[in-house]
Amino acid sequence: MIDKAAILHIPCSEYAYPLDEETFCVRLRAGRRDLVSCELYVADRACETTPIRFEGLPMERIARDERFDFFQAVFPIRHTRLCYYFRLQGQEEWTYYYGDIFTRELADLQMEGNWVDGRSEYFQYPAILRTEIARPPKWMNTACFYNVFPDSFADGSEALAGPAKSGGRLGGTLRGVTENLEHIARLGCNGLYLNPIFTAKSYHKYDTIDYYHVDPCFGPDDDLRALVQKAHKMGMRVVLDGVFNHSGTGFFAFQDVLKRGTSSPYFHWYDFVPPTGPGLDEQGHPNYACFAYVPEMPKLNTANPQVQAYFAEVGRYWVEEFRVDGWRLDVANEISKEFWRVFRRAVKAADPDCVLIGEVWENARDWLRYDLLDSVMNYDFRRHCRDFFALGRIDAAGFAARVTNMVLRYPEPYLRAQLNLLDSHDVCRFLSLCGGDERRMRLAVVFQMLFPGAPCVFYGDEAGLTGVTEPEYRRPMDWENAEGSWFDFYRQVAGLRAKYLNGTERFTVLAAAPQSRLFGYALEREGLCLTVWLNAGDAPCPLPEAKEAERLWEQNASHEALGSWGFRVCRQARRLAVLSN
Repeated sequence: MIDKAAILHIPCSEYAYPLDEETFCVRLRAGRRDLVSCELYVADRACETTPIRFEGLPMERIARDERFDFFQAVFPIRHTRLCYYFRLQGQEEWTYYYGDIFTRELADLQMEGNWVDGRSEYFQYPAILRTEIARPPKWMNTACFYNVFPDSFADGSEALAGPAKSGGRLGGTLRGVTENLEHIARLGCNGLYLNPIFTAKSYHKYDTIDYYHVDPCFGPDDDLRALVQKAHKMGMRVVLDGVFNHSGTGFFAFQDVLKRGTSSPYFHWYDFVPPTGPGLDEQGHPNYACFAYVPEMPKLNTANPQVQAYFAEVGRYWVEEFRVDGWRLDVANEISKEFWRVFRRAVKAADPDCVLIGEVWENARDWLRYDLLDSVMNYDFRRHCRDFFALGRIDAAGFAARVTNMVLRYPEPYLRAQLNLLDSHDVCRFLSLCGGDERRMRLAVVFQMLFPGAPCVFYGDEAGLTGVTEPEYRRPMDWENAEGSWFDFYRQVAGLRAKYLNGTERFTVLAAAPQSRLFGYALEREGLCLTVWLNAGDAPCPLPEAKEAERLWEQNASHEALGSWGFRVCRQARRLAVLSN
């Protein structure tokens, strides 16, 4: 029997969407090994004949996890208004599936010799609108980012060292970043993501005072201009960190509210400020909304059109005047969606190729839209790598299930624009999660670099930096060890990515058995198939025979097996069959 409770299709979602102006994608979920075959029937919902004329298309099983199979059909767009249904064939029964019902009858009826039109009962994609197709900047497909925490990186004259300076500062500057762009480029990165650089009180700069100037401790505004110009000459994009969920208490609008209370024209720029004005209660907690419960970071009322207009102009200014290539957007999921629509229109008018990357730690389906964000920081990527490579909490089958969910939960254009990170300024260093075991981190880095999306290297990972607490993982860059064995490793795997991948490859799990530590997958496009084999365990793992494979890179591998914590990357003429999934 077909497990009908396992069947899932959602129109106008990641289960049905235009890949581009010429191609449409439809997906269906079914119980694991439940269906013998699945067919899609699609038609022009404005077809002038009754019964409506459907075209049948076979659906391919593209993924399997511990509970489900996933089927997909990709086909040319011949009509801009679609209706469709599925024919599901099980071992012993078959059924049509449309309009969230299972039936062995189609919707069109014949009564008294006449056909009664039932097209409205099928699944619908009402209209494919060019303006609503997902279009993240295509350069994100091949981007490889380097994330700099400016205070901790370099000061332009000597390495940062010793205790922090006043206010917790270490003394890094934008000039220090500019002077080390060659290091970033040699590593294999073609994108630079800077944590906040605008005027603020704290060393981390997430409490902005002035959104129109670089903090003097990082240098003058012209130092940013020089950095961007040099980066662009080197073929490197620059993304700034925008903190628009909250301001610092020194921001002019909040200062005016402090002085004038409800009579301030900026009183409604902030959330939940009492009529008596902002202050602290007897326990020292703010009586107004903040980021978390931090009094120095009062939360902006991002539903206020005046606030939206002000920060949209901030976004436009730095893109248009300084030619920055994008924004990483702090706490994006706590900000009004209308704010993001206004912000996006302003920024994209200045540069349609500018990228908007949101800080969203959970499933970001609600924010990845044609009128909202292009990308998000993929913290789930880090979490799954932590549990498989660093901590060994899950086996290969569990890792494959999580990765499959991650690959399929967004429309494909957004998958290819994800910012895939292993660590950041907000979390402990991945090498520390690995207990200092470099073998574990190496496998995670190979997976990070050879996976759909844009990898993001946190400064110092290429120098083997560790750290569990905030002062530790934001410690000064270790320039003495900046271009040692870790640097060479990153450079080699980033070089493979740049040489062979163009960002359009399809990801397929090849091997991921329960109780196994061997994870294998393929990256495919027309004319290319890369296979990647990772042994995240101490016991050797046999590998399938692949006579046509060209070994591109491997460590701790023999002809027939991977040794403990070994890996192999191959180029093949054709993909191997799925082995154990």
